[in-house]
Amino acid sequence: MANWKKLLSGTVLAVGLLSSQMSTAAHAADKVRIALLVKSLGNGFFDAAHKGADEAAKELGNVEVIYTGPTSTTASGQIDIINSLIAQKVNAIAVSANDGDALVPSLKKAMQRGITVISWDSAVAKPGREMHLAPSSDALIGNMCDKLAADALPGGKGDVAILSATATSTNQNTWIAEMKKALPKYPGVNVVTTVYGDDLADKSYRETEGILKTYPNVKVIVAPTSVGIVAAAQAVEDAGKVGQVFVTGLGLPSELAGHVDKGSVKSFAIWNPIDLGYAATTIAYELATKKAEAKPGAEIPIGRMGKTKLDENDQAAMADPFVYDKSNVHEFAKIF
Repeated sequence: MANWKKLLSGTVLAVGLLSSQMSTAAHAADKVRIALLVKSLGNGFFDAAHKGADEAAKELGNVEVIYTGPTSTTASGQIDIINSLIAQKVNAIAVSANDGDALVPSLKKAMQRGITVISWDSAVAKPGREMHLAPSSDALIGNMCDKLAADALPGGKGDVAILSATATSTNQNTWIAEMKKALPKYPGVNVVTTVYGDDLADKSYRETEGILKTYPNVKVIVAPTSVGIVAAAQAVEDAGKVGQVFVTGLGLPSELAGHVDKGSVKSFAIWNPIDLGYAATTIAYELATKKAEAKPGAEIPIGRMGKTKLDENDQAAMADPFVYDKSNVHEFAKIF
């Protein structure tokens, strides 16, 4: 009888342990795994977006954020990562695209496997995603870049050069197109060239040197990229052109405060990348868990930021760009 009781006790214990392990495994399986796929690692803008994604995951409670990206801004690097994420059976992919068309086949494959796919910051073509979250209205961003250039030009008149990211970068190309549309509002702004630094600091620096040499009358360089604007400011300072050439565009306060102090940058703009990462992660979660559906007119909750509404192209905009200068840059540099 004693042996029988021991056997029964051992069986109960084993079943209990197995049940506990199964419960733990089930809890782990319940985690919603969201991949935040960025253009490249080591970029301050995307590092800040990662912070926002982690904030969203903490609020949601059952979310695991996988922060990933290639080492350089290439579509092929992102495609390799997408294929890996498909194999890992993640629940959602939120991607800022290096090439909005090139990623479509691999992202369509992901969606066919039941993975939620959204783009944010830099759009994927519509067949390759459920929706796109723009950081702001493209028209507002383009107009803002023109206004910043006009404000930096002496008397609002002079030659301007544009330093972009890659030639295939969806968001930069769209913003530059919107800049050109808005130029009639700023008749003194004369755009003489557009060059591409591929969102690499060293190449952006060299391209700026080329602008200064080839276009000696350029008074303002507009860089709608957080990597390019820092590299351009440094190149202007190293060339001894502070006060003669000003750099503006889109950048991070923490990376530009010193350049504002030195005078190579008067003002620049950006939305909050922390909020952007937060919103992208929250939207991916809402769609992956079927709490929301991406369709024209749909309003999708984005946590502490309220809601965002999709247009007829399944796109939503987060917020207007905000201008930073010597009056506020150091305050915001402490945040991002």
